[in-house]
Amino acid sequence: MSRRETYEKRSEELLLPIVEAQGFELVDVEYVKEGGTWYLRGYIDKPGGITVNDCEAVSRIFSDRLDETDFIEDSYIMEISSPGLDRPLKKEKDFKRSLGKSIDVRTYKSVDGQKEFTGVLASYDDKTVTIEENGIAHTFDRKDIALARLSIDF
Repeated sequence: MSRRETYEKRSEELLLPIVEAQGFELVDVEYVKEGGTWYLRGYIDKPGGITVNDCEAVSRIFSDRLDETDFIEDSYIMEISSPGLDRPLKKEKDFKRSLGKSIDVRTYKSVDGQKEFTGVLASYDDKTVTIEENGIAHTFDRKDIALARLSIDF
C-alpha cells in the first residue's frame, strides 16, 4: 500500500465515526498533491445537502483527532466539503445510488473515436459499467474509466 493510500485509509478510519455521529455520510477521503501542496480532503453529504456549518463542525473535530494521532509526515491542508453535484462515482454505493440516472464517463483511451460518453447508468459490477445512450448500450471495463460522475444538465 502506498503512503497516499495509507494516509487515506487511516484518515477515513478517524473521520467515519465523526461523520456518522453528526448523522452524515462519508462520501470519500483523498490525499492529493496540487501545485506543490498536499491536501487531505474529506467529502461528506446528507439528504438535502451539506452546509458550511456542517463542514465546519466536522472539520473542528477531525482536526483535533489528526493533531492527536499525528500520523501524516508531510505538511498538508485539511478540507471538509460537500462532494458537489457532479461528484465522481468511485465506490459501490455511488454506482448503486446512481442507477437509472444520467452519468458522464471519460475513458483513458479512445473507444470508437471518442473518450467522453453520457448515458443512463444501466448496470455495473466490480469489473464493468454499462450506460445506455440513445438506445445503445456501452459497456466499459472499470480499469479503462478515468472518471465517472453524475451528469448535470443546465
